Amino acid sequence: MLWLMRLSGFLSAAMVVIVLSPSLQSFPPAEAIRSSHFDRYLRFPGQIASSGPDRPRFPFREASPFHNAEECEDSTIDSTACDPALVHIAITLDEEYLRGSIAAVHSVLQHSLCPESVFFHFLVSDTSLESLVRTAFPRLRFKVYYFDPERVRGLISTSVRQALEQPLNYARNYLADMLQPCVRRVIYLDSDLVVVDDIAKLWRTDLRGRTVGAPEYCHANFTKYFTQRFWSDPKLSGTFAGRRPCYFNTGVMVLDLERWRRSGYTRRIERWMEVQKGAAGDGPGGRIYELGSLPPFLLLFAGHVAPIEHRWNQHGLGGDNVRGSCRDLHPGPVSLLHWSGSGKPWARFDSNRPCPLDALWAPYDLYGPTP
Repeated sequence: MLWLMRLSGFLSAAMVVIVLSPSLQSFPPAEAIRSSHFDRYLRFPGQIASSGPDRPRFPFREASPFHNAEECEDSTIDSTACDPALVHIAITLDEEYLRGSIAAVHSVLQHSLCPESVFFHFLVSDTSLESLVRTAFPRLRFKVYYFDPERVRGLISTSVRQALEQPLNYARNYLADMLQPCVRRVIYLDSDLVVVDDIAKLWRTDLRGRTVGAPEYCHANFTKYFTQRFWSDPKLSGTFAGRRPCYFNTGVMVLDLERWRRSGYTRRIERWMEVQKGAAGDGPGGRIYELGSLPPFLLLFAGHVAPIEHRWNQHGLGGDNVRGSCRDLHPGPVSLLHWSGSGKPWARFDSNRPCPLDALWAPYDLYGPTP
């Protein structure tokens, strides 16, 4: 009976999403809910396999070929990142979230009208991962950037979840410094999501003169993102004076890198991290926030964000930061599914305990041999 209940849940989840959004009509629901399809994911654990003479370090298979539609603007495969016809996406690659990152890239290519015109900027602390990308996506246009963990290690304070303390989680703060000056705009994506719409629609977002564009959630309790010490100190809480700050998730952002560079936001983020680090040294009561890399973005940009439709970040599918329980979709159409929180779909499949909506991530997973 348990397998029947799970299958019913997968069927319901897929049907709900299809009804909510016409953009998902190209998504293969039958493949997503086929039990034998899930068996393949359950047989291959999410931990990176050990390397050896007869075993590849990363058992990912090659993605299907992708090509631009006839109406796409001309852009040669050999052109550089400075080609103005390109859509730029930045994403991190590390061993713990590698399976998710590859699935995210795969989903972007699957739903893009002009996939050959998408340029990926991969931020890594292990440069050996570049060969993996070439293996999974031979025609992908990308560049790998080494992010030195020591650049932020001394600025990171403890968080509610260990994953939020990893140095690479802070690499997004340095995109304007790391990417070529000719890259004036970039979409930043977390590794635990899939895109189910044409990413070019997000790329064309009107930022209205703002530096950051993201879906805002003004109904959320904004005060919980900072400690009592922060709110009780007028000098600190006065940061939001004259603003109507709203929570936004930094896992999906459109960034104007030109404005970022002119305003020196990288250093301004570091200053807030220094404040937090210094305050944390005074004991638990001295901290000004708890949630890793998010609060400095809120301190600088909340209330000054170009709003983007919520369909571009159906977040929270990974549950909370502790239990990672199953979640339902928010009401409305869907263009991007985001497993923020502690529960990740690949880990749930590995443990034979997937949530219903994890069925929508599975078709983009390239882990394991060709079925």
